[in-house]
Amino acid sequence: MMNAPLARAVRLAVLIALSCSAASTWAQTQTGVQRLNWLAGCWAFTAGDRLVEEQWMAPRAGSMLGTSRTVRADKVTEYEFVVLREQGEQLAYEVSPSGRPPTVFVSISVTPTGVVFESLQHDFPQRVAYQRNGDQLLAWIEGTRNGNLRRIEYPYQRVACPAN
Repeated sequence: MMNAPLARAVRLAVLIALSCSAASTWAQTQTGVQRLNWLAGCWAFTAGDRLVEEQWMAPRAGSMLGTSRTVRADKVTEYEFVVLREQGEQLAYEVSPSGRPPTVFVSISVTPTGVVFESLQHDFPQRVAYQRNGDQLLAWIEGTRNGNLRRIEYPYQRVACPAN
């Protein structure tokens, strides 16, 4: 019979091997924008009188379409249109915020539950990222502004998509 510390070490080694195997299987079966299927659906969070909603269509034809809006006192204060598309081996996040010209960020990391996009030549943000944990989705933008690193988080919860 194994002693307790050895038994824990064996269990941990098995869990690590299983998770590495699952990640390897995921990487082999998911390609292109299909790797971000976990982002599809509707997400929202409220902070004070501000409601932020984000909605993503499922992957199709090498792309995903997303929209977001920020509402305060029944008035839209910000909105975005996003096209996630395949760009060679990477994914491109092309965002048009509140009617401004689009900016393209390119994926630097894609995992089964997260993605980070980057555009170092952009003023702010230089990175856009999403990390999903069940019915929670943490989105954030970050980068340097006036010489200081700044990060803004959007802690979304899954919500029912509007019927009409």
